[in-house]
Amino acid sequence: MGKLPDVILASTSPRRRELLTLGGVGFTVRTGHVSEDYEPGTPPAEVPEMLARRKALAARALSGAAEIILGADTIVLVEDRILGKPSDARQAAEYLRLLSGRVHHVITGVCLVRGERIDSFSVDTCVFFRELSSQDIDYYVTHYSPLDKAGAYAIQEWIGVRGVEKIEGDYFNVVGLPVSEVIAHLKAFASGVGK
Repeated sequence: MGKLPDVILASTSPRRRELLTLGGVGFTVRTGHVSEDYEPGTPPAEVPEMLARRKALAARALSGAAEIILGADTIVLVEDRILGKPSDARQAAEYLRLLSGRVHHVITGVCLVRGERIDSFSVDTCVFFRELSSQDIDYYVTHYSPLDKAGAYAIQEWIGVRGVEKIEGDYFNVVGLPVSEVIAHLKAFASGVGK
């Protein structure tokens, strides 16, 4: 197993920190202030990669030229509607009602930056949700922390165990970072093969 280069993680997500640690990637968290707004009419599938790039570039401004910056952003997309992090418990319940009994996409955009070099990509996982009762939704919103999660849920929590019928694609992408793909890109990027 080759040693992976350490990165600057331009994200405060505890799930991304856990996944990088699990993958053997050393990191230091360093974030700049970044707006998560985007232009109306931006194709929804392009939003996570655009925001990941924005986060990585903001962290680059606070870092040395030789450091590798990793920015990431995850959205939940259902019927061309982006579900980001809910603003309150009411919106979290609304999001879960919208996902109930439907298929949705979890798309994570990732951006690696070192100096002027940039490599960005995204990974899309399809998630099939069972019907959720009002009681299921109320229980999850009351007993868990849906406000810091895109789409108001975490697949590794109670709602995922109860509500997810199946997925097509990378499970860890739904958790918050497609870590296997990140490692493959990181190896290529560190050796100068990336963009």
